Amino acid sequence: MGIKELRTESGMTQKEFAEYFGFSKRAVEEWEGNRRTCPDYLLNLIHYKLKKEGLIAE
Repeated sequence: MGIKELRTESGMTQKEFAEYFGFSKRAVEEWEGNRRTCPDYLLNLIHYKLKKEGLIAE
């Protein structure tokens, strides 16, 4: 599952997602636009946090 899928499943906008995790909105935009790659370890941590806090079902 990629950044965009995690963000949309959590119901957050790019801005909300960026603020929630302490990223810049530009980083989220670039990850979703495939201009930059989100590191796998970070993607796994994001997934874990969203799941643990009940923001996604998976």
